[in-house]
Amino acid sequence: MTDNLDPVLRQIFEIGIVPVVKLDDPEDALPLARALAEGGIPAAEVTFRTAAAEESIRAIASGMPELLAGAGTVLTTEQADRAIAAGAKFIVTPGFNPAVVSHCIARNIPITPGVSSPSQVEQGLELGVDIMKLFPAEQAGGPGMLKALAGPYGGVKFIPTGGVGIKNMRDYLSLGNVLAVGGSWMVSPELVREKKFATVTSLCREAVAHMHNFGFKHLGINGADAASAGIDAERMASLFGFAVSEGSGSFFSGPSFEYMKGAPFGERGHIAIGTDNVERAAAYLARSGVGTRAGTEGYNADGSLRNVYLDVEIAGFAVHLLKN
Repeated sequence: MTDNLDPVLRQIFEIGIVPVVKLDDPEDALPLARALAEGGIPAAEVTFRTAAAEESIRAIASGMPELLAGAGTVLTTEQADRAIAAGAKFIVTPGFNPAVVSHCIARNIPITPGVSSPSQVEQGLELGVDIMKLFPAEQAGGPGMLKALAGPYGGVKFIPTGGVGIKNMRDYLSLGNVLAVGGSWMVSPELVREKKFATVTSLCREAVAHMHNFGFKHLGINGADAASAGIDAERMASLFGFAVSEGSGSFFSGPSFEYMKGAPFGERGHIAIGTDNVERAAAYLARSGVGTRAGTEGYNADGSLRNVYLDVEIAGFAVHLLKN
């Protein structure tokens, strides 16, 4: 569940991927921000590794305020103040510096401090921080480390960063204690320096598609009533050797054909699209203007969203998201 998150941290969860950006020239900040947003990742963690960081954050915050811009590699309270003054919406540190963490808390700005051990996690909890950055994630133990931390620190969520890329990001995002992932593979310094912003957009789109993992789950066909739905399900099963199972509102013939005992949504029925995280996918679609139908939500035992109908129909079929 993410209902009690700070609004900025909730945005980070909904976006799912935080590009870690190193900028040498503030002039590249806005073109890069546009490339990220066009690729479906409207966020950037601009690192304080160069003298251009402060001005780059200011350029993004003023020129593209809809993009969630934060500051990374913040080592001092002075850097934090400069980042906040420039318009940073969140602060990220590579390690756990109690002075910087306390300073950001006092200034009421979200901070995700870097941790790599249980002791540092407990330092964060002591200061009231329950969302932290596992860094460097792969070297610190990767998904295995996060699974181990989930036991004693069930209320803590992490943003693993360092060694995270297109090949392993879903290994992290599949874990219940991962809020989002951070990475730089789509915004490498070489791409930015050579102003290959179209490539940045393409890599972002690839990452977003991989993260959501959309795919066909089943076809729901509206019936006149329960009796006709049962007959149709049995006929399909007899032809192809499928098993029939009955639920409260439908019959399934195999895993892919659902025969509805009526017509709850859609003129003809519905199409179920699978995704790895229904809540994040719904937020992604909402940014494109596609909402959800209130009251159609289904939840897992842990309170996470299992399924929900969208407010669109395609070729007479309603569409609903379903957790993979």
